[in-house]
Amino acid sequence: MKSRVNESSRGFLHWSRPYLRPVVTSALLFLSQLRVYRIRLLRPPGLSLKREVVEFMSFTRRQILGGLAGLVVVGVGAGGASRYWLGKMADADAGHDYELIAAPLDVELVAGHKTPAWAFGPSAPGTELRVRQGEWLRVRFINHLPVATTIHWHGIRLPLEMDGVPYVSQLPVLPGEYFDYKFRVPDAGSYWYHPHVNSSEELGRGLVGPLIIEEREPTGFKYEKTLSLKSWHVDDVGNFVEFSIPREAARGGTAGRLATINGVPQAVIDLPAGQITRVRLLNLDNTLTYRLNIPGVEAQIYALDGNPIEPRPLGKEYWLGPGMRICLAIKAPPAGEELSLRNGPVRLGTFRSVANTDAPTQWPPALPANPIAEPDLANAEKLNFNFEWVGSVSVNVDNGRPPSLWQINGKAWDITDKTCADRPIAKLEKGKSYIFELKNMTQYQHPIHLHGMSFKVIASNRHKVIPYFTDTYLLGKNERAQVALVADNPGVWMFHCHVIDHMETGLMAAIEVA
Repeated sequence: MKSRVNESSRGFLHWSRPYLRPVVTSALLFLSQLRVYRIRLLRPPGLSLKREVVEFMSFTRRQILGGLAGLVVVGVGAGGASRYWLGKMADADAGHDYELIAAPLDVELVAGHKTPAWAFGPSAPGTELRVRQGEWLRVRFINHLPVATTIHWHGIRLPLEMDGVPYVSQLPVLPGEYFDYKFRVPDAGSYWYHPHVNSSEELGRGLVGPLIIEEREPTGFKYEKTLSLKSWHVDDVGNFVEFSIPREAARGGTAGRLATINGVPQAVIDLPAGQITRVRLLNLDNTLTYRLNIPGVEAQIYALDGNPIEPRPLGKEYWLGPGMRICLAIKAPPAGEELSLRNGPVRLGTFRSVANTDAPTQWPPALPANPIAEPDLANAEKLNFNFEWVGSVSVNVDNGRPPSLWQINGKAWDITDKTCADRPIAKLEKGKSYIFELKNMTQYQHPIHLHGMSFKVIASNRHKVIPYFTDTYLLGKNERAQVALVADNPGVWMFHCHVIDHMETGLMAAIEVA
């Protein structure tokens, strides 16, 4: 019994850290008196549903993370695809507000052809989740996929055990299991959710979705649209192609071939004529940075990556890297006119102005700031992070691991090593201010994302910076930038490039706050 517990705890050594020690101790005491079983529901091809009972001691970690109830097995149930849905739960006693099911879903990306996507709910990208700032978001996540997965809540400042990173904050949710995510959302803005397991394929197949945190009070926007940008790795008949190619991973990343808005190629988005509409644009792509521009538009930027800024004109274009978001206010032209939403010179979709009889609306005031701690720049400790290219494409290619192509401060992350997070690249003191010097020593862009905390962009050697808070910063070629934060959320947090190819081939690290 003891050896099984020790074996199941391998890769979780960081749970002995002081801030988790009482929880770990209680769980282990509980399990020393209990024999735990996992019930796995299987449906082999051509056979009726059967039940397999497997002795499984690593439930200790699920108990620690889920309050002894985080991961539970669920049945496939009658009705098949009818069970694959997402909906607001009406029963307050159910203990969760949303039930979110991940499952295979055929989608029509190429006209006349079906693509075997994976989806959160009945669409890919997944259905939009909404909650008001300061309230609890409670999601029962059910896995009906043929593979293990999790949900990471990108940009949300939440407790570590809800962050969705396998072997760091939770175990992967296996097929037929569910996990209850529950956390309070402190910040308003545009965010999103996605797995942190086998990310190239799982995000590539469609497991992404918008998460909108509404402001506590009305903002003055009467109209609103959410646009999820994603480029799909499909061929001319809708079949998936390679999600990650080492040669491309060593460069800018493996790009998709078919651009979509809300899962639709060349989408048409209706805007009320003469009115001001809040348009949330989310880059849910594995790889691409979108050079967003809307020729002839009258538009203001109201928020970047969920965090409000003083409104300013959109200008010629805005570079939106993977994982990043921008909130625009767009004044629609007269009815019948159209605006082109472009990625550089390439049209992504069309804004179509439709007749509207409402009284014209005015430009709303700036959105209220989120309650993020202001870093003490005068007394902040400075830390350097160098993002480097390694390029050992042909080394150890037959050992089941992805090639090691990128590194941070000379260390490459191995996504097959469950103990990587036990060796954080930096240890921060809780409550202390820090300035991160981010140095891109490569010829490719890297959208640098930090879990669990927001940081303030304060300087760059490439362009003028109006300081703002974010969770993802697009670090340009050979750029040196400074970002600052207060280390106010204890835990072990991922710090990585959000070009998924780069992340999976080394460009990730762990930062510990204690």
